[in-house]
Formats: sequence, C-alpha cells, structure tokens
Amino acid sequence: MPSPALQQIRNSYPLVYKAFSDLDDGERHLQRIMELDRYWEDPSGTASRVIRPGSELPEGAAVSGEFDLIYAGGTLSFLHAAVMVKQHNRKVLVFDRHFPAQSTRDWNISRDELLRLAGTGVFSEAELDSVIVRRYTSGWVEFHKPDGSQKRLSMQHVLDCAVDADRLLGMAKDRVLSGQENSVLDGMSFLACYRFPDHIVVEVEDREGARFYFRAKVLVDVMGILSPIARQLNHGHPQTHVCPTVGTIASGFEHVDFDTGEILASTGPAETGGGGGRQLIWEGFPAEGDRYITYLFFYDEVDSENDKTLLGLFETYFRRLPEYKQPGRNFVIHRPVYGIIPAYFHDGISRTRVIADDRIVLFGDAASLASPLTFCGFGSMVRNLQRLTDGLEGALRDGLLSKEHLCVISAYEPNVASMANLMKYMCYNARTDEPNFVNDMMNEVMIVLDQLPPRYREAMFRDELKLEELVTVMLKVALRYPKILYVTWEKLGIQGSLGFLKNLAGWALSPTK
Repeated sequence: MPSPALQQIRNSYPLVYKAFSDLDDGERHLQRIMELDRYWEDPSGTASRVIRPGSELPEGAAVSGEFDLIYAGGTLSFLHAAVMVKQHNRKVLVFDRHFPAQSTRDWNISRDELLRLAGTGVFSEAELDSVIVRRYTSGWVEFHKPDGSQKRLSMQHVLDCAVDADRLLGMAKDRVLSGQENSVLDGMSFLACYRFPDHIVVEVEDREGARFYFRAKVLVDVMGILSPIARQLNHGHPQTHVCPTVGTIASGFEHVDFDTGEILASTGPAETGGGGGRQLIWEGFPAEGDRYITYLFFYDEVDSENDKTLLGLFETYFRRLPEYKQPGRNFVIHRPVYGIIPAYFHDGISRTRVIADDRIVLFGDAASLASPLTFCGFGSMVRNLQRLTDGLEGALRDGLLSKEHLCVISAYEPNVASMANLMKYMCYNARTDEPNFVNDMMNEVMIVLDQLPPRYREAMFRDELKLEELVTVMLKVALRYPKILYVTWEKLGIQGSLGFLKNLAGWALSPTK
C-alpha cells in the first residue's frame, strides 16, 4: 500500500503518484522533493540566525570531536575533502542530513574535463574511466520553430560522458575514510555554528533529535540551495535565478539514439497561464546499458509568479514526456533525478555575492557561482578543485581565516559570471515576450554558431568562451536579429545592462581571461 506521503499527493499530482508508487524507494525520493520544495515557502525572505558568537554556545555543550575542516553537506564536498585528506593530510568531518555520497542528480561532462581530477593525485585515470558509464560520439542543441525550420546545431566533446555520480562520490568517500581520524556521519542536520577567535563549533542534530557539537578551524558549507548560512550571509537573497530540474533514469523508450547526447531541446513554445510562463527545455543522455536519462527544466527568476516546485514540474514531466521521448510497452523507471540549480546575476566587476565569513567558506551550489546554462555545480567543482583546495590549505597553513582572506577562495570565474548573466534571456516573461520568443532567439544564436568554427559552439556549451569570442557571437547575433537590442533593454534594464558591461570589463582585466 502506498505510504502516507504518496497518498497525500494522489489527487493533486496523480501522474507523480502513479510513477513513484511503482518505485521501491518512491517514498524516500518524494520526501526529498518535498524538502527541496520548502524552499518556495520563503524563497527570498527571512534568514535564520545560524552564525552565532561563541558566547552563545549552550552551557555544558560537550565537543564530540576536533577537526581541521568540517563539511556540512555530503555530495560535492567529498571531492574537496578527499584532496584535503590525501594531498594535505588534513583531519576532516563530513556530515549530511541524508546519506553521504549519494546524489539526487546524475552528471555529464567531457572526458578531458573529468580527467582533471587525476591531476589532484587522488584518482587515477583508470579509476575515473571506470565511473564513465556511457560515452557518445556527438551531441546537439535544437529549439522549436512552429514551421519546423529550427536549426539543429551538432557538436563534439561537450557533455559526452555520462558519469555514475554515486560511484565517483563513493570513491572519494573511501579516500576520506582512509585516514583513521576522519569521520563521515549520516542523518545529521546542521543547526548552527558558534565562532570563537581560534576555532568554530558546529551544532548538529541526528534523526532522533539528539544534539552534538564538533570543533574545527574552518566550516565548509556545501549544503546547496537550502543552505541557511548562505541565506544569512546574503540577507535572505542567496540566489537571483533558479533552474528547477526533474527527470528519470529509465529504460524502454521506443526510439532513442545511444550514440548522441541531446544537450538542449525544446518541443514547443512557452507554457503560459496564471499570469506567468515557462519555456520548458529537455535534455536526453544515454546512460549505462539500456538506460536513458531525460530531464525537463526551465530558467526563471526567484521571485516570478511561476510554479517552480519540483512536484509541479514532475507532474508536467510525466504529462509531456511522450512529446519528447515515447515510452514503449516495456518502459521502466529506475530512479528519479531532480534538483533546484541556483544562479546569481552578477552586477559588478567581481563577486557581488557573499561566499565567506570568518572561519566559514561556501562551495558548490551554496555559493551559486556556476552558470546554470550548461555548466553546473559538478563541472564547476571539477574545473576549480585544485585552486579551491590549494587556496584553503594556504589559508589554514598561514592562519588567514578571516572573511577577507576566505572570500577569495572561490569558483568565481569572470567568463562564467558573464555567461550566467545571459540566463536572463532564457527566462520567459508572459507580459513582454511572444510565446516562441526564447526559441526564436536561440535559433538565431544556433545559426550564428553554425557559421563560425566548431570551437565556438564547443566553448560556449562548456562555458569556456574567450571574451573576444563572446563579443563576436553577440555582434553577429545582433546583426542577424536586431530585436535582441530591444530585448536586452527589457530583460536587463539600465542597472542590469551596466552590470553586464562591468562583468565584461572585469573579464577583460582578469589575468585568467
């Protein structure tokens, strides 16, 4: 018999109810989705006071362990923690409110990017190849046109490897636990941290409500979009944009190409209604064996009127899946995949989002420094892992653990910040945009990219464009599609346009451009 949580959605989300009732762990996934959807109860409101002075540490609180680093959140944190353990011999604690080293999403990346992890000395190339469950020869991007004239842009070396996220995280977890003094705890929820001049104490609570206290030199926040630390440091506004994402790993579709990745694909104009609108976009990637991953997502401002709940999007996913991939008679869902990918609209020459405080540093989705267009938290962590670990080791070694010093240890990249700002063009606005606006605009971009050397399209969808290449693309799109100038005014406004120009200036002045 379905669980109480599933029964609760039987009438309001009947397609989700049916699909999740057939899963052995459907209840667990539903609980995680409902937890994430609580973000929308107050997406930009009050921030709990979870960073507190040491004087407020409860009297009689007994410290259960002392570490160099405590990681709050147990997914991407393991990549960073494994390097700190193996390269720098640091003593670490990783805790998660659920099960550490398990992701609610799966990951795609190019092999060359994944092999950057071998440079840390923590993984061998053979081990990294072992987590690639499927490689495909090419990928494409395509946006709907009502008359069928859409441009399909093909490319290679972009998101062409499907990675078993849990297998990779499990390997990293083993590296962490190879040090006998290190610890990994499941079922532990972050409550607060208490800061002293020479250390920080982290308060956590287990599933039964018992509280524990751990001491460290630095707290690393990798709690993702739900991070209460990120909310407090950014006065309740840790993100400006989001990309709600849902999908499944399934087998039994009637027609899928296991040699090709479908990087971005839209099958129709924006969904409108209720005063808002969403341009829905699909992704399709071959996975292990006969399994195939399909995602549905859209880009949006945090404070829009649209329904951004994962439950609501899952209902849309199951309703509209046959428009994208037709389930066959033997269709089976192996597990759902989901998450809220955060983003931040940068309006300055450098970081404008707070990602550190004294003895606290934020990484991954908690920091919201990745681009939500194609290059998300996993790719950002892989690309920046060496400098994130080297930077934190240097700060620990030299005792430079103030906000001023820790805030420069980040995955901020001026080119990614500029690309992230372009997400505003992907957010459909029912008051100003024609229903097919996003598709029409992206078709013009695809036509321009098709006329340029292949490196342009590959760099754009890996967030590796050089400044002069981005300017080339923008100018060519403006010549083909002059409406984009008016759209820029509508989408960005005066402040946003100036912010974007400042980002480009910061990129031009960056030594890493």
